[in-house]
Amino acid sequence: MTVTPELRETMLAAIPNLRAFAISLTNNVDAADALVQDTNLRAWTHIDRFQPGTNLHAWLFTILRNGFYSRYRKARREIGDPDGTFASRLVTIPEQGAMCDFEDLRTALAKLSVEHREALILIGAEGLSYAEAAQVCGVAVGTMKSRVHRARERLGQLLAIYGADDLGPDRMTQAALQAAH
Repeated sequence: MTVTPELRETMLAAIPNLRAFAISLTNNVDAADALVQDTNLRAWTHIDRFQPGTNLHAWLFTILRNGFYSRYRKARREIGDPDGTFASRLVTIPEQGAMCDFEDLRTALAKLSVEHREALILIGAEGLSYAEAAQVCGVAVGTMKSRVHRARERLGQLLAIYGADDLGPDRMTQAALQAAH
């Protein structure tokens, strides 16, 4: 297959989305960047395997996901930071409420199983259809729908969000805002 300028631009435009997905899988920016770089290298090397007319983003996400699982299998044999002592010392305390909320979300996402996290990110953040996400993960559409539902439920539990009233500023922040008026 000949690499057209349009194909090249589409692949380059996918990098931010690939990076976001890789970060959600690895919980490590450096590992995610390496995974995205490896994904792009594999995609360019095997561009002849891409079928024109199909979803290029889904193909790239599949390559990235397969690369993640390959690295995950290798990493299981390595000695890491199992109790998180080292990683916990690298945390920067956020200065704004939104940053705190974002960190709470990242922490909650990290507590989800890899299958639930990837399903939620592919559907919720990347905007893939259930069929496309199911294709990326190599599962049935019904399985993908179930994973997304369970992931949303668990994420809500982890973030203590049980209804619309639980979204937005907490009670203390709301009181401070009302007092300021």
